[in-house]
Amino acid sequence: MDTMNTNQNLVQLGRVTTEGDDLYYEVRGQGQPFLMIPAAGGDGDYYAAVADLLCDKYKVITYDRRANARSTMHEPQNFEISQQSRDAVAVLHAVGETSAFVFGNSSGAVIALDMAKTQPQAVRAVIVHEPPVPGVLPLPQARKWQRRFASAYLTAFRFGSYVAATQFMLGVRIPMLKIAQAQRRSNEYTRSRREQSGEHRLNVKVGVEFLVKGELLPVTNYLPDVERIKHNGVKVFMAVGEWARSRKTWHLQVAHILAEQLGCELVTFPGHHGSYEDMPQEWAATLRRVLHQAEA
Repeated sequence: MDTMNTNQNLVQLGRVTTEGDDLYYEVRGQGQPFLMIPAAGGDGDYYAAVADLLCDKYKVITYDRRANARSTMHEPQNFEISQQSRDAVAVLHAVGETSAFVFGNSSGAVIALDMAKTQPQAVRAVIVHEPPVPGVLPLPQARKWQRRFASAYLTAFRFGSYVAATQFMLGVRIPMLKIAQAQRRSNEYTRSRREQSGEHRLNVKVGVEFLVKGELLPVTNYLPDVERIKHNGVKVFMAVGEWARSRKTWHLQVAHILAEQLGCELVTFPGHHGSYEDMPQEWAATLRRVLHQAEA
């Protein structure tokens, strides 16, 4: 692995080849392993600021999901949740680990849930933040959301991926302006490091197209196998942001239902759907608390 100094932290950079693609990953710290699975867009840099704060105690592993950012996209590229789970395990093995504490946000949360089902040997505990899985809702609500996501998918083929992505983002009840501001802050935080590493990135347009045409429906149609997860004995922490909780959004309802079904704690995180980018210190503090519980 190569190394790079960022924000007074030594970051190890590497790639692992698995199932036809090369996955880019970064490792910070030397404590207990903590794997962070990124949301739509699949860029491990989303978590850079939080990872820099947590690596004093944990071996924080971030990575770019296949067909995103610095990882490759080789055809045929069909999005499968189970493959995404295997990818996460491949990254763990590449950094010398067989298991880790796992965190996922949004699409990453769905992958984390699937890991608890299909790869329990690799999961010490899982923190699942706002998974977009409307199938757990009462049937009329579930169908409403699934129709909405299907509409965005069809829009991609009629009017283009950017129009579809906008339709999708505006429809999911997340604070678009706040998230855009958070992403700008995150980009500022990682800009010098990106320039230093010189890693090739996939074109943003390619990533957006893969999101709406490949990832959107498999993620939002995913139905967590609650009984299998419970049978596997994986410790789960469901999580929801303060923004969703205060507004009683569907993300809160989904998280509450899953917490009840799994018999686990529902943790409130600071901010909104992507506040790991604009509230990294608060997020790091909350993650430390939950990880401490997970270690007990």
